Formats: sequence, C-alpha cells, structure tokens
Amino acid sequence: MNTRLSLPDLDPEKSGEGLRYAVAFGGGGARGVSHICIIEALDELGITPVAISGSSIGAIMGAGMASGMRGSDIRDYTLRTMGNRNSLFNRLWTLGPASMRDKLGGFRFGHFNLDPILDAFLPPDIPEDFADLKIPLKISATDYYGQAEVVLEEGDLRTAIAASAAIPGLFMPVWVNGRVMIDGGVFNPVPYEQLLDLADVVIGVDVVGAPEGDGTHPPSRIDSLFGASQLTMQASIALKLKLNPPHIFLRPQVNRFRVLDFLKAQEILDEASHVKDELKRAVDALETAVGRD
Repeated sequence: MNTRLSLPDLDPEKSGEGLRYAVAFGGGGARGVSHICIIEALDELGITPVAISGSSIGAIMGAGMASGMRGSDIRDYTLRTMGNRNSLFNRLWTLGPASMRDKLGGFRFGHFNLDPILDAFLPPDIPEDFADLKIPLKISATDYYGQAEVVLEEGDLRTAIAASAAIPGLFMPVWVNGRVMIDGGVFNPVPYEQLLDLADVVIGVDVVGAPEGDGTHPPSRIDSLFGASQLTMQASIALKLKLNPPHIFLRPQVNRFRVLDFLKAQEILDEASHVKDELKRAVDALETAVGRD
C-alpha cells in the first residue's frame, strides 16, 4: 500500500467550511518529476493549497505551483526542456562555451555550480522573490556547519531553490545569509511538518526511492553513494511517520529511475500516473469521513 491516511483533528465550530489543504513535495532528483502528477490531480480536484513546502526537486516543483502554474503547464515545460535531449544540451550551451567550465566548476565531480544551471532551466513564471509568489512557500535547506534544517520563506527565491537542491557530491554548496547550505533532503526529505499548523489536511509526497536490484550484483561506486543516501533518508521518513504523520502520504512508484534521469521525464510521468487516482481517492475518503464538501 503506497498511500497512508490519517484523519485530521478539526475545529467543530468550523464544521460547515471546506477543508484547507497544504502539500509537501519531497526530494529525489529526477524522480521528483512525478510531483507533476500530484499537482495535476489537485488542479482536477479544484484544490488550491493554502501553503506549500519542498525539499530539493520538491522545492523546484513547489515553486512552480506556488507561482500559479498549473500541473499541465509544468508538465509541458519539463518535457520541452529537461525531457528533450536537444533542448537540454542547448540550454547548457547557453551558459556560454567560453566560460562554461568556470560556471560549472571545472566539470569536476562534485563541483557543479547549480545557480547558472537553474537560471537556464527554471520556468520564467517563477519570480525572483518569495514575496511575488501566489501561494506561501517554505523551502528546506540544510545548514552544513550548523548541522540543522533551515526553512527559507522570504527574500531571494532562486538562491533558496539552489540551496535546497544542492545535492552533496554533485553540486557545490550555496551561501545563504552567510551560511553554507546543502540539499534540504539531507535533514528533511519530505518537509510536511512545517505545514501541519497551517491547514486541515497536509499531503506529503515521498520520491526519495530506494535501491533496487536482483541482489546478486554489487552497486557501482556512484550508485552506492546515492543508494546509501536514499537508505538514510528513508530511515528518517519512517521515524517521522511514526511520530507525526501527515494526513495523506503518497509514494509514486519511481524507484527504478536515477537522480539524474531527467531525459526520462516522460517515462517517469507515465510510471507515476497511478498516483493521481490514489490522491483523488484519499481526498474523497477524508472528505467523506469528516462530512465536508
């Protein structure tokens, strides 16, 4: 069972009002393309979240939704850019062939500068500042030396996204307010707790995934690095679910895709399409259980 439900505690004085929803988009690299299916389902249900949170790729998808983009718009943009080989390499080339080496950190493993890459790939609908978003957005980053999660929700939006998506071993850390930040998923892979006091129903979406295989072949060096990270994050998620779960928790079945499989965006969307019906059934079950329309 990939969907978990928990009935919300509701104020009886507001029994005639509609439920307020919030959604937390988790980190997982290219697997996070599946978040588009969640956004599309919410669009089809006519649900506009009162708040959104996100880590890593979840921060990117959350920023798109918070900017007012519909799921279909985000799908089209993703398939035209990251999901298209020619477009992908053309956009990387626009970083400037003469200076691309410096901008990308010399092409050494673990030294890619995410800022110019995001500038080349983020939709123009996403504004420069949190204040210009249509829906409040909370972005999780990890303070590397502070050893703590940092929730970013004001100021420079693009820098916050870059900090949240700075996957260790792949992208350079990002400076925010004088602090060194890395991938928000390190401390909080699915940051739904930030929303529990803001809505009646909080939806958490986990796309971290886990290592898959037949158990007879050892993983490659790179796969073992990312796989170990997945196992650590899944342990964190499991503990959070025991202590304080969201009302709806979803796991699109996208384990077989790797962190950088963005060229497989269409396959990821196809594989995750089932999650739209899962979310709709979960919403219907909650609405029925609490007797609200």
